[in-house]
Amino acid sequence: MLDTPFRSATQLAAEIRKKKIGCLELLDLYLARVAKYDGALNAIVVRDFERARARARAADRALAKRQVWGPLHGVPMTIKESYDVAGLPTTWGVPAYKGNLATTNAVAVDRLLGAGVVLFGKTNVPLYLADWQSFNAIYGTTNNPWDVTRAPGGSSGGSAAALAAGLTGLEAGSDIGSSIRNPAHFCGVYGHKPTWGIVPRTGQALPWQKAPVDIDVVGPLARSAADLDLALSVMAGPEAIEAAGWQLRLQTPKQKRLRDFKVALLLDTPEIAVDREVQDRLLALADFLRTQKVKVDDRARPAIDTAEAWAVYTRLLRAATSDRQTDADFAKNQAAASALKPEDQSYYARATRAAVLSHRDWLAANEARHRMRLAWAEFFTSYDLLLCPVASTAAFKHDQQGERYDRTLVVNGQKVPVTDHLFWAGYTGASYLPSTAAPCGFTPSGLPVGVQIVGPQYGDLTCLGFARLLEREFQAFVPPPGYA
Repeated sequence: MLDTPFRSATQLAAEIRKKKIGCLELLDLYLARVAKYDGALNAIVVRDFERARARARAADRALAKRQVWGPLHGVPMTIKESYDVAGLPTTWGVPAYKGNLATTNAVAVDRLLGAGVVLFGKTNVPLYLADWQSFNAIYGTTNNPWDVTRAPGGSSGGSAAALAAGLTGLEAGSDIGSSIRNPAHFCGVYGHKPTWGIVPRTGQALPWQKAPVDIDVVGPLARSAADLDLALSVMAGPEAIEAAGWQLRLQTPKQKRLRDFKVALLLDTPEIAVDREVQDRLLALADFLRTQKVKVDDRARPAIDTAEAWAVYTRLLRAATSDRQTDADFAKNQAAASALKPEDQSYYARATRAAVLSHRDWLAANEARHRMRLAWAEFFTSYDLLLCPVASTAAFKHDQQGERYDRTLVVNGQKVPVTDHLFWAGYTGASYLPSTAAPCGFTPSGLPVGVQIVGPQYGDLTCLGFARLLEREFQAFVPPPGYA
């Protein structure tokens, strides 16, 4: 078993219930580690230690009376800065919101507190949650515990870094462009992007937002697949306005062993190259699965054109985030979009057009998305899961110069736009599918690599069940060196 700070939240909760460790004792262990290690990482940027200590003491008193608050009783937890926690700032890394103090909790925060967690801080994000790095003018830069010269991912980068370094017991993030999956992959932890709509996003939003945002979800990050399963069971389900009419019942997976699964494997596409070091880890996983008599098909694909999927996702993604523009920004982007040549299909051009998309054109993109959803549904009548990359490379070096769409990274010796990474977010995410990012080993230089486990809509528990089997039989979480 791993040392206490690196144990799963499920294990920590069990040790608390058995009184092998006290709630305050465990919290203080994590707070001491924050003091020791977070100066170099800058992952936990909002700290609420005294309220947490008061809650941990109350949790100890409750347990002494044989009162258990829930399945996560006393487990110390941090959460992504974009979630509202009453009395704490919610800024999304935007300087204009620096003074924005939440007056209520996000729905997911209330549900986690109801399950017994001790919430002691919030973790760093990029500006507007819009980068696969985590830096902003309010809180500064978060570093990857595997190599502090590299990004921890984004936008839930602080979440994944804190988990990997053993600074917290559990985390929760959000994902519209792989913002849960990418940091899990970069930092060697687990993350689950739920089926769209099954976990309320209320209170994990910009100040003016009340409506759900297309593609965007909230979900857990953890050091084990079992934790994802438990945290999802806590977070998921309708909120009050919907609960009068529907209930969530996710199907329990019928597969009990690896050999019960039939999976497809996708390593790259003609449009988006994937670095050989990442492909090699997925191939190693495929080889292992075949030894376990898993049916692995490396040619099966849904009847979807990947180039169209990439274009449609970009259009829907940037349309979904277009309300962040001021009137002046909108007018500027209208002029810029009008000046673009029709043949310009760069990410910048597609994103600029999408930011000022007409409703008629959005309806066309949504129709294309729905056809893809039907193609995915048909595909999953023959295959249980799709295994594919989370991103084209392992964690890359910090690069904060210029705009994101101007930055590049090296894939198989060639410079490519960093925004190419987003393909692996949208290929499945735009169709509302669930996916779990799970550890899949390491590059030759020792950087973590994750695998993306994609299931059918509402097949969350099948993704998580497969991840649990891989954790037990192939690759589990490994702490980064230097954080013992």
